[in-house]
Amino acid sequence: MAPNSRIILTRHAQAEHNVDLDYSILDAPLTPLGKKQAESLARLVPALQAEADLVVSSPLRRTLQTTALGWAPAVERLGGLKRVLCLPQAQECNALPCDTGSPARRPRGRPGGFWAADDDSLANRARWVRRFLRGRPEKTIVLVAHGDILRQITASPGQGKSDYMWKNAEVRVFEFDPQFVDSDEAYLFQRENVAAAGGYAPTSSEIEIEETLAKI
Repeated sequence: MAPNSRIILTRHAQAEHNVDLDYSILDAPLTPLGKKQAESLARLVPALQAEADLVVSSPLRRTLQTTALGWAPAVERLGGLKRVLCLPQAQECNALPCDTGSPARRPRGRPGGFWAADDDSLANRARWVRRFLRGRPEKTIVLVAHGDILRQITASPGQGKSDYMWKNAEVRVFEFDPQFVDSDEAYLFQRENVAAAGGYAPTSSEIEIEETLAKI
């Protein structure tokens, strides 16, 4: 992939576990508001819809729903939902029910190693995703994923994972950093914020932290 290729990162729209901070919901789907947020992306980013050469999604329900609704013009132009590439490596960071796929969409488990939830394993998985995207022949790629893994994917040299709080149905455009595009890390840098169809909602990691602190 050329160094100036564009990676369009998108966080899923509002899902049920974002509302009540309830991560016990299995493979949490979008709320009615989340569906409206996702649908609005088609109107907010028409140029990117026309530019996308490949649409990639985490295999969880909320990301697939966001992909189908939010990137509908691109998906239809590229051949329909059957042409969307499901990428288990882009699933969320935790083994909580809300981050666990229902039987039809069950992503890989996290017994350890590559799929573990510790910082080193997550950094390695995010690195794998960046290198995968770098290796694709398409010039412009949409990736729909989750707040925690997106912070890992957008890590920067010397600072590690990003602390940016992704909004629901937010779209940001990245490119490969020319200084690192040929390295193992394949770091990205942000070109622009494009749109945010929803407000900020905590990720499952942040929900877990909040509940732990509440018990102290």
